Amino acid sequence: MIANHWGRAMDDMTEVEISQDGYAPDNDRGAIRLELERLRQEHQDLDAAVMALQAQADANQLQIVRIKKRKLILRDQIAQLENRLTPDLIA
Repeated sequence: MIANHWGRAMDDMTEVEISQDGYAPDNDRGAIRLELERLRQEHQDLDAAVMALQAQADANQLQIVRIKKRKLILRDQIAQLENRLTPDLIA
């Protein structure tokens, strides 16, 4: 289970275009939402994996650190996609 998650390529995020008003086009918004859901699920799965590993007496610390690093990368990807859905507005 763990290898399937943190072993993926780091840049497997779905690429979408942004319209001139700063929002993703409607057809891409659905793709962004699906990708967000997938990334959030993977993040939750990794969180559960870290907790399970930490509960073991002989936990592999290197593996835990790698999973946590992958979680941080996922968090950044999630933030980028969320920003595409709701861009900053200039006042």
